[in-house]
Amino acid sequence: MNREQVAERKEPNVDWQELTDLTRGQPFVVERVRLAGSGVAIEGEFEPPQLARLGIDDQVFVAAFVRSHGSIKEMERTFGVSYPTIKSRLKRIAESLDFVADA
Repeated sequence: MNREQVAERKEPNVDWQELTDLTRGQPFVVERVRLAGSGVAIEGEFEPPQLARLGIDDQVFVAAFVRSHGSIKEMERTFGVSYPTIKSRLKRIAESLDFVADA
């Protein structure tokens, strides 16, 4: 599906991953929010939360980290990778979210 097709699409069931893949990491603004079931819509410019701006793989990684209560050992088991790999990915994600102070 190309950008024009998504822009013209009026279906309520557009997958979040499809939308984030479409942006290819570029910043985007949500211009309309509709409350399901009520028909109430709010229009304006809304920036998505920082976590929503991550790629889908990083969103899954962060969700797994939260579910594991921050246990790097559990993350090693879940993803089958080493401690340094987990720490490196967490650092990269934190830097992309501006959670790491400049040294």
